[in-house]
Amino acid sequence: MAELPIPDVPPARCSGRFTISTLLGMEEAGRGPYTPTEGSSCDSAQPTQLSSSTLCTRTFGYNTVDVVPAYEHYANSKGVGDPRKGRPSLADLHSILKPDPSRLRTPVSDVQHSNGLPEAGPEAGLEEAEGEPGRDSEPEPVRFGWVKGVMIRCMLNIWGVILYLRLPWITAQAGIALTWLIILMSVTVTTITGLSISAISTNGKVKSGGTYFLISRSLGPELGGSIGLIFAFANAVAVAMHTVGFAETVRDLLQEHDSLIVDPTNDIRIIGVITVTVLLGISLAGMEWEAKAQILFFLVILVSFINYLVGTVIPATAEKQAKGFFSYRADIFAQNFVPNWRGPEGSFFGLFSIFFPSATGILAGANISGDLKDPAIAIPKGTLMAIFWTTMSYLVLSATIGACVVRDASGSLNDSVAVGSPGCEGLACSFGWNFTACAQQQSCRYGLSNYYQSMSMVSGFGPLITAGIFGATLSSALACLVSAPKVFQCLCKDQLYPLIGFFGKGYGRNSEPIRGYMLTYVIAVGFILIAELNAIAPIISNFFLCSYALINFSCFHASITNSPGWRPSFRYYSKWAALFGAVISVVIMFLLTWWAALIAFGIVIFLLGYVLYKKPDVNWGSSMQASSYNMALNYSVGLSEVDEHIKNYRPQCLVLTGPPNFRPALVDFVGTFTKNLSLMLCGNVLIGPRKQKMPESRLMADGHTKWLMKRKIKAFYTDVVAEDLRSGVQMLIQAAGLGKMRPNILVLGYKRNWWTASPQSLEDYVGILHDAFDFKYGVCVMRMKEGLNVSGVLQAHVNLTFEAAEHPENGTGSRAAPGTADPTTLASEQQASTIFQSKQGKKTIDIYWLFDDGGLTLLIPYLLGRKKRWAKCKIRVFVGGQINRMDEERKAIVSLLSKFRLGFHEVHILPDINQKPRPEHIKRFDELIAPFRLNDGFKDEATVNEMRQGCPWKISDEEVDKNRAKSLRQVRLNEILRDYSRDAALIAITPPIGRKGRCPSSLYMAWLETLSQDLRPPIILTRGNQENVLTFYCQ
Repeated sequence: MAELPIPDVPPARCSGRFTISTLLGMEEAGRGPYTPTEGSSCDSAQPTQLSSSTLCTRTFGYNTVDVVPAYEHYANSKGVGDPRKGRPSLADLHSILKPDPSRLRTPVSDVQHSNGLPEAGPEAGLEEAEGEPGRDSEPEPVRFGWVKGVMIRCMLNIWGVILYLRLPWITAQAGIALTWLIILMSVTVTTITGLSISAISTNGKVKSGGTYFLISRSLGPELGGSIGLIFAFANAVAVAMHTVGFAETVRDLLQEHDSLIVDPTNDIRIIGVITVTVLLGISLAGMEWEAKAQILFFLVILVSFINYLVGTVIPATAEKQAKGFFSYRADIFAQNFVPNWRGPEGSFFGLFSIFFPSATGILAGANISGDLKDPAIAIPKGTLMAIFWTTMSYLVLSATIGACVVRDASGSLNDSVAVGSPGCEGLACSFGWNFTACAQQQSCRYGLSNYYQSMSMVSGFGPLITAGIFGATLSSALACLVSAPKVFQCLCKDQLYPLIGFFGKGYGRNSEPIRGYMLTYVIAVGFILIAELNAIAPIISNFFLCSYALINFSCFHASITNSPGWRPSFRYYSKWAALFGAVISVVIMFLLTWWAALIAFGIVIFLLGYVLYKKPDVNWGSSMQASSYNMALNYSVGLSEVDEHIKNYRPQCLVLTGPPNFRPALVDFVGTFTKNLSLMLCGNVLIGPRKQKMPESRLMADGHTKWLMKRKIKAFYTDVVAEDLRSGVQMLIQAAGLGKMRPNILVLGYKRNWWTASPQSLEDYVGILHDAFDFKYGVCVMRMKEGLNVSGVLQAHVNLTFEAAEHPENGTGSRAAPGTADPTTLASEQQASTIFQSKQGKKTIDIYWLFDDGGLTLLIPYLLGRKKRWAKCKIRVFVGGQINRMDEERKAIVSLLSKFRLGFHEVHILPDINQKPRPEHIKRFDELIAPFRLNDGFKDEATVNEMRQGCPWKISDEEVDKNRAKSLRQVRLNEILRDYSRDAALIAITPPIGRKGRCPSSLYMAWLETLSQDLRPPIILTRGNQENVLTFYCQ
């Protein structure tokens, strides 16, 4: 089928074979084995009309347009049905190949290898972040591996001043055992989050945007956008926090040497602004310089940590012993193993809230995902390794310092005593020191419980610990300074929020967000100048925890939806562990600072609401979409198990709109009473050869759906290709819907030009009504004075099935040539206004319930009256009756309606319904059917059938005579409608039913025409399927 004729030309240099190693070798070169190159051609005798970029190869020993799997065929995939690079389309393989000389290319057999593969160019290995082939003239962007790009960056961001200044104090308060528990609890949350990050980041190609990219592409733009904005802001303010931490340390050093610049507060501002300016310069110099600075900070911290460990094994001097350091002692370890709570923060959760921020920072590597060589490998490996090594450092530090330093010490060399001296209490007595006095008075200045600089005191060289503090604060500030613009840049490019697109522009080979850097710098300087971050710090911690919670929830949600697209290559995760991580992150938010948690949730909900309101036009294949499908599928299947009941009857409408934008009034009418209530399905029959119409169907379906969404009509669109209208509608009637969500009412427009249209189209129209009744559908025919079809106004195609070209009013099929309009143009065209979009005021909805059809004639106007635009309309019910029994019949109908609880209180009996119509109206009816009469002279049935052969719409004289009373009833009803309902907003009436095979289509259309002609308000001819749709029982 997809084979090409083998030309009678010298064979190309190919062996007709391929191997896996060949494919892998070509992929490593950056190009699939069958990716088309410039000048490629199909090696065939005939040029063929193929989709763009299709390459013909001799891979399997014969000439074919089929290609073997290649990377490029799947790159930049966006949605089902999108064209792929290099892969032939189904039409190329399946359809008949037609010669197209304009697309003939020059053979390039000389560029093929002996294995038949096109040679990859030297630039084939370079792939831009956007998936486009790189060019030799462009410099290659800087990319980092998992150590330099993720692990070191995360470790630096996790390590902070708490490691140096607070962990010894926490160990003194909680004891070594509970401190380890606090550390392991914190690490459990971050490890679960790390596993979730690993799973998400290995489920497809990760681009720049870090945390925002991961969450938004998993959960969708609503949650992703809100988290992305606050996460970028939190990183910007965190720059100020870490910088102020550094500035305070420098200020304290200056204060010790009486060298303040101005005063303590302004010194923090001056040092902080200078520091963040230097960090900005490092960032603007490029990611390579920033990475070098991070390695320098990492080495400083490692040296300081080694310096501390060395200090623990050096024998303690008398000065250090006076401050509580006695090297490793088993009894010190035993005493510090248990807790000793002190002060207002002396509780387990109080200390947990202090320590937990030091375990965060695991997102630093993911935040620069666009600058990593292979994010799918670097993020899981680097993040988890960073968590492991920082956890080990915390545990080692807690255990070692708890085994070396006592809780209380005076720092005075005069407190040394002989071992075993009387009156000496405490563990230090056994080491020759008496700290009893200051311990009892709680005035000790040194010891784990009192001296924050215990690490510096224990270390071999104290200034190295200060250098470690500098390295920890500056590295964290630098990591946040880089993370914030990178995340914000991706958010700006997605255009989820207004007025931020300016900051999304990138510069240089790494697309550096220089504008984002400047914005981050301004925010950081602003908070540095405040110099009081105690109030904002808890909010920032909660913002980070929000991110953790949503990352874990993203992993859980993607797993629970069972989407086939969720295939992470990282397997060591659990959806239930991810859910636990999400819940515990929220719990920790409230444990840290409950009011900050409420503020964080409030901001997230506000931003979420904004994106939900704006409905950005993005499609990222999120797990929310998968969840929606799952829910719809489960509910639809569950609905099939529920037996139908009259109380739960809903009018589910198949609306023969043709292209929906051609009949907006019909769409608006049905959409008004089905919105948020029942199913609405817009059906279109494409008339013509299947081969010709299928491309049009695929092209236009998306555009019609978008048009309905823009008009805020909650409906589905479907089309079928058929040889004629009636067979197409039969397909729709039988196949439309799913399970119990199937149409039960056929809604269509009235055929205004039936008497001038082709007789066969008239026969098809009435046949459609008969088909609907055959399939137990109710029928609703809508007629408006000005018509329904606005295709003439839109200058669009004309349907010739229902009506002639000069009156394109109310068709439901489509004969347009493919390509008359594209989906984008269709969705963006100006929306036509209809009567059903405006408020009706204090008019009336008149219901002529002439025949008992099960109640559908009552139900549709009732549902319409519940809508805001029709709420002020008064509903009147008209029924036929006898003049001498008007009161009894009215009371009976009022009683019945009250049992239905419809709220219809105005009931009118029509006693003159059986009066003879006016002669001129009878004459007009006779003139209407005259062209369709057989004029057979009341011959026998066999003769009539022979005369009517080939023209079944003809009316015999006997049929005219037998149906005379019924015909006159329609004439009289039209007179009543014009008398009673000339000012109504809407008329609903029960039409007559023409018996199939006994009532010619022309006679039935004459009845409908006579009944509904010359009426100003819209009229709906509604006929149920004779089964109850209303009940006054409660079970």
